[in-house]
Amino acid sequence: MSTTAVEAVELGKAYGKVQALAGLSFAVRPGIVFGLLGPNGAGKSTTIRILTTLSRPDRGRAAIHGIDVGEHPERVRRLIGYVPQRPGFDPVATGLENLVMQARIHGSSAKEARRCAGELLDRFGLTAAARRRAGTWSGGMQRKLDVAMGLMHRPRVLFLDEPTTGLDPQARLDLWAEIARLAREDGMTVLLTTHYLEEADHLAAQLVIVDAGRVVAAGTPDELKNGLGGDTVRVGLARPADAARARAALAAVPGVGETVSEGGSLHARVRNGAAVLPVVLSALDGAGVELVAAGVARPSLDDVYMRFAGRSFAEAEAGGKAGVGPLEVVPA
Repeated sequence: MSTTAVEAVELGKAYGKVQALAGLSFAVRPGIVFGLLGPNGAGKSTTIRILTTLSRPDRGRAAIHGIDVGEHPERVRRLIGYVPQRPGFDPVATGLENLVMQARIHGSSAKEARRCAGELLDRFGLTAAARRRAGTWSGGMQRKLDVAMGLMHRPRVLFLDEPTTGLDPQARLDLWAEIARLAREDGMTVLLTTHYLEEADHLAAQLVIVDAGRVVAAGTPDELKNGLGGDTVRVGLARPADAARARAALAAVPGVGETVSEGGSLHARVRNGAAVLPVVLSALDGAGVELVAAGVARPSLDDVYMRFAGRSFAEAEAGGKAGVGPLEVVPA
């Protein structure tokens, strides 16, 4: 029996001249929520499609509980559930009908399908709406229905592709609770892709950060954040054109490490934020750099991404959509 629930080894995939995956590798232990975190266009959905047998890599291999995805796709499909980004339910059918249909497709008897559907409707708080057409449900209820459909055949591994995109804050929190419960109480392995830093930080027991089709960092959220050491000093510039002068001033401050400029802001790694911030403010004032904001924060996943990818997560999101280049990084 394999001790690894999901494994990806040097996956490569190109669409024409676009390199979606460039040697992506990771392994997931059973019974946890695993996060695949990255901006839009990083290669997360391509990875999911390969792992769920919907696409084949140009190179590399993947396995689910030791079963090769490329060699035995039919065996893999019996082990996995998949909830894509786009809704998979029939909006004209009721919630109950959608679930029963899904179970029947997987070979359940009519009696077993209705029993399992009833249990999942109750679990997700959807029983009262079960006989209403799913197209009339709220967005949060519909997303729960999608997840419930992915669970109807009791998979060992559940893939969730951007599960909370478009949900309001309360619906997102509700779905987070259910996702965490699947691993904690059911022992299910849940692999989710997300471009929400907070979601990965809150849910994932283990995660990899993906950028441009490759893994740039891996570990638990706390390991990744603590691995940076120290704090982050962030200052907002009144005049973005002062960025070069500000970086030069910060380079002369003892205790200031790597500095990254992003639009009208500077982010600097420091050993002791509380002690260094007054010196940073004095140095910038002496250099004639006017600020609109300043603060100190403990490391975040955005800081981790910035450290390994060379730009902030928000900038990477914009770059994936509009071709924005990487930020300028000034080493310590």
